[in-house]
Amino acid sequence: MSVEILSWTALLSVVPISELRGAIPFAVANGISPVTAYFFAVFFNALVGPIVFIFLNSFHKLFSRMSWYNRIFESFVDRTRLKVEDKINRFGYLGVALFVAIPLPITGAWTGTLGAWIFGLQKRKTILAVILGVSISGLIVSLITFFGVEALSFLVKKV
Repeated sequence: MSVEILSWTALLSVVPISELRGAIPFAVANGISPVTAYFFAVFFNALVGPIVFIFLNSFHKLFSRMSWYNRIFESFVDRTRLKVEDKINRFGYLGVALFVAIPLPITGAWTGTLGAWIFGLQKRKTILAVILGVSISGLIVSLITFFGVEALSFLVKKV
């Protein structure tokens, strides 16, 4: 277990496009045990919630004075609102957790936290919901990584 592999795993855990979907398989493929990979990647991915809130409550206010930033940010907010609005309106914080728990692109901690911020949900409860979602997502990704796609075959009806 090298520092380089752990560093890459930590980085992949916090990058929006890969998050746990990239970090856990990378770590396991590079010799880290699945259990260690799970806890390490989930820890770093769970940090995304506070990082997003810090950005939105500080740097966002500074950047919002720039028109180019506002155009990019508003288009991102509009897309995020469309993706998470139904779940948040129906399930509240549980909806945030479920949204984050789905290990597909654009459904991770970054988008879930941003969605909660857009809808004015409380920071502390949102972070707890994101941690729950990240833990579930990490478990799903770990099972698929360790056992392969057949790990979730019990979810598919055989015809």
